[in-house]
Amino acid sequence: MTLGEAARNLAHRLQSLFLPDGAGRRPSNGTEQRYAADPHWRELILFYEYFHADTGRGCGASHQTGWTAMIADLMNLEPHWTSRKPGFVGE
Repeated sequence: MTLGEAARNLAHRLQSLFLPDGAGRRPSNGTEQRYAADPHWRELILFYEYFHADTGRGCGASHQTGWTAMIADLMNLEPHWTSRKPGFVGE
């Protein structure tokens, strides 16, 4: 794996914390249903200070500052990367 592929792999893993699944749930929101079911909260994305290692649930401060705000930059880079994306570990 090249350094670029490793960077993209890490970026995709970080992005997956914030992207909704088929039911509209984002791992970073944990089990809080309002962010998946309520149309007034559905598009709200909170950037947490750190994340639970097993579930991805956001922990700590939930405002758009700090290192997790870089996820927006990573998502903006996505169209510039090639269509060949590395798989996640275990895929």
